[in-house]
Amino acid sequence: MPANHLNISAHYLRDEAATLAFGRELAGWLTAADNCDHDATVHLQGELGAGKTTLVRGILRGLGFSGPVKSPTYTLLEPYEELRVFHFDLYRIADSQELDFIGIDELLGVPAIKLIEWPERGASRLPAPDVEIQLRVAGRGRYVEVHS
Repeated sequence: MPANHLNISAHYLRDEAATLAFGRELAGWLTAADNCDHDATVHLQGELGAGKTTLVRGILRGLGFSGPVKSPTYTLLEPYEELRVFHFDLYRIADSQELDFIGIDELLGVPAIKLIEWPERGASRLPAPDVEIQLRVAGRGRYVEVHS
């Protein structure tokens, strides 16, 4: 868990490039703390199309990943094991017990950055977040709020 606190209220991201750049900044913050050990739970919240996966792509780019980044909407999980990052998308979860199929308890116990879209769908099974990120559509851009 990052030791330093990050609280950004209503920062405007004017386009996809700004969202990606902000994600790269977040990657640096997530790995900067001396005691971080590359282990943090990040909840990503926002309506469909708010830019959650784009922000994840920016975070992964900031961590050095250059391959394709796809939303795990149907698979629930996209692991980036070489980076020690798990990208979850719980949008299609109707019952948090469905998370047993992907071994959620074991995955959450692994030291890694866990990026979780739609965390409210699995809330009873998830740990409290180290970082909460809320994205809201605003015209062509997005407002982002970050709390740690």
